[in-house]
Amino acid sequence: MSKHAVLLLAAALTTACSSPQSKPSSETAAAGPTPIVQQTPIGDLPEVDVDEVLKHTKVLSSDEYEGRAPGTNGEVLAVNYITEQFRGLGLKPGNTDGSFIQRVPLVGITPAPANLVFKKGNEERTLAWKDDVVAWTKHVAPSASIDNSELVFVGYGVVAPEYNWDDYKGIDVKGKTLVMLVNDPPVPDPGNPAELDAKTFGGRAMTYYGRWTYKYEIGAEKGAAGVLLIHETGPAGYPFDVVQSKVNEQFDLVTPDKNMSRVAVEGWITLDRGRELMKMAGQDFDTLKAQAATRNFKPVPLGVRASMTIKNTLRTIESKNVVAKLEGRDPKLKNEYVIYTAHWDHLGIGPAVNGDTIYNGAKDNAVGVGGLIEIARAFKKLPVAPKRSILFLAVTAEEQGLLGSQYYAVTPIYPLAKTAANINMDGMNVLGRTKDLTLVGYGASDLDDYARDAAGEQGRVIRPDPEPEKGFYYRSDHFNFAKLGVPALDPDEGIEYVGKPADFGEKARNDYTEHRYHEPSDEVTPDWDLSGAREDLKVFFAVGFRVAEADKLPEWKPGNEFRAIREEMLKKAR
Repeated sequence: MSKHAVLLLAAALTTACSSPQSKPSSETAAAGPTPIVQQTPIGDLPEVDVDEVLKHTKVLSSDEYEGRAPGTNGEVLAVNYITEQFRGLGLKPGNTDGSFIQRVPLVGITPAPANLVFKKGNEERTLAWKDDVVAWTKHVAPSASIDNSELVFVGYGVVAPEYNWDDYKGIDVKGKTLVMLVNDPPVPDPGNPAELDAKTFGGRAMTYYGRWTYKYEIGAEKGAAGVLLIHETGPAGYPFDVVQSKVNEQFDLVTPDKNMSRVAVEGWITLDRGRELMKMAGQDFDTLKAQAATRNFKPVPLGVRASMTIKNTLRTIESKNVVAKLEGRDPKLKNEYVIYTAHWDHLGIGPAVNGDTIYNGAKDNAVGVGGLIEIARAFKKLPVAPKRSILFLAVTAEEQGLLGSQYYAVTPIYPLAKTAANINMDGMNVLGRTKDLTLVGYGASDLDDYARDAAGEQGRVIRPDPEPEKGFYYRSDHFNFAKLGVPALDPDEGIEYVGKPADFGEKARNDYTEHRYHEPSDEVTPDWDLSGAREDLKVFFAVGFRVAEADKLPEWKPGNEFRAIREEMLKKAR
């Protein structure tokens, strides 16, 4: 799923603190004077064959594969194709059961249209399904309800001890429905006296506290009946019509408690309906929003009650991750793993656009899977295998909320304490060579230094995420590894194209997002130029190879939110 998309689904939070998106002092970071590890020069490593990447992409994104939705014939074709490619390279089955498959149980939940009713005394207001409210339940049950549930405004809904922040001071919200704002509490304008400084909640960079997934999770932790987010396009980073797409079937992992530990109703309401709700409660939205941006904010019972019943249509499917292994040569270190990931799934068949109903997903993410296969081929070209083992993992259901990678992370085939790193490929540069390479969350871990060194050997520089406020680090498959402590690299294409106007990259990116992202038109086109992808893939290959050869495992940087998780994991594994 493209990092430049307006809405990407995230996986569940295990723990969250400050943002990993610490940035270097300059906007562009060149290779440092001292490489993190002395290794085989990048020029001496095998090339990654992008002609083959393109061939894989054309096959996987062809109409025959029907958009590769989980649980369809497109999945069968895609899984078989990837499996045969791995087998043909001479890789070992990645699962300990002797197969190339990790089975991923999923449940599809389709909500029936349902209105939301607010009531205060004799006053009653009905919010229309989809137009005013988008809601669902993740309960694997025929229906879920909030019934005359008391509404409480809890600001941004955050509990962050490291920032001395608690939006639930002195109130028990069990059984109540929480109303929250989106994103993190905002950093104040320069010169405006306020409690938040430039480092609180990651400064301009979104932390996981700002993600809507966190807000539903903290509501469940507090025992709430429901959580309603007030949508604002600016802080959310996408318009309400993106939220409206969630009225269709959503998949989730099949859990032992059937998701009954989650709140009964999760949803969004429009800003206009949010303002009307506050007025109904005798409050002013803008005043409450300003109060919510301070540490002394206290929850505000609204004196309004909410009712909604969501009826579900349920179906279960068994989807598949495809996993292959290149065993390391070192008798001891071969039990440690570098994992490359790319998601094979896309959106399948959907509403017709210009007469086309197949959402081919060429860039999102057939090309990433092509890169995964060809990086595997490059590893097989090495004269000897690296010390550590390499795992090649093509995951399912990324478009449904990073579910395939989540399933691997919570039920790993190989222990996460023995997992040295994750390198994720979600989309590739298809428009030519760039002078730079973007790393989302740059400065998070030693892996960024590995990438910096490798790119520097190509005469290129590393660029941090230009839009850290959108929280892209939390929106792709690597995050499921990161939040459980595994150092994870989230690379993205560069923006400074060789021989092209300065604004070429930005215009091309915006054009893709507006016209091809999650549309049937995401197909291979004649203007594709994978010369830039060749250099990017070589960097990704070098990073994994060098980590696999290194004497020391990569670490999270001091102060990173995932560092303590990793340290505790390794401590328990000793």
